[in-house]
Amino acid sequence: MSPLKSRIDYNQIAFDYARHRRVHPEIISELVTAANINSKTRVLEVGCGTGNYINTLQEITRCRSWGIDPHEQMLSIARESNPNVTHLSGSAENLDFPPESFDLVFSVDVIHHVNDREKHYQEAYRVLAKGGRICTATDSEEIIRNRMPMTVYFPETVEVELKRYPRIADLREYMRAAGFTSLSETLVSYRYTLTDAGRYRDKAFSALHLISDEAFQRGMERLERDLQRGPITGVSRYILCWAVR
Repeated sequence: MSPLKSRIDYNQIAFDYARHRRVHPEIISELVTAANINSKTRVLEVGCGTGNYINTLQEITRCRSWGIDPHEQMLSIARESNPNVTHLSGSAENLDFPPESFDLVFSVDVIHHVNDREKHYQEAYRVLAKGGRICTATDSEEIIRNRMPMTVYFPETVEVELKRYPRIADLREYMRAAGFTSLSETLVSYRYTLTDAGRYRDKAFSALHLISDEAFQRGMERLERDLQRGPITGVSRYILCWAVR
């Protein structure tokens, strides 16, 4: 595990994630429509965390749902949120399921945490049924450099994140090498209004754990000062990398 990753205890920050992190509505919409999810669809979320995405998908579509994550405290919160989803301890590189178990395997903002990305895509290929789809929602370099309000108030996160996140071109190569076809990318975004700095104060974004205390305090002082003047418009964007088994 890299020094950057080792500085974050995800069990310790699970409650802050649950309190502040919400689903990106456009990701949910794309998953439902592009993968044609219905009550018979078998769906696995890799790195489900506190369950926001897989729990929401199950509630909307009644799909057959599983989520895996290596952090027990995250899973505990996810299980309480939706008992109709099977939440299991597991890693992206070792999907402990029989071949062709799923119609969709997806992850959201997780691939940069995966140590062996080639192995992950090989495993995803194995557990997907023929014709099944994989979706990796992640950030491109352009998105990382232009996050709003993150890069405005915490510009030190940019270089940290560029070291963590894989290039989109590399993800495509991993998918091709694993045997996937019909590769494509979709950009999703939505605007929101930030009225409170709580999610930043509680470091509900892992990048904030990876900058210096001084940089964090500088950013918080500026953010809270600007919020006193009025709401701040934020933009959340992701690249969805799709492929077919």
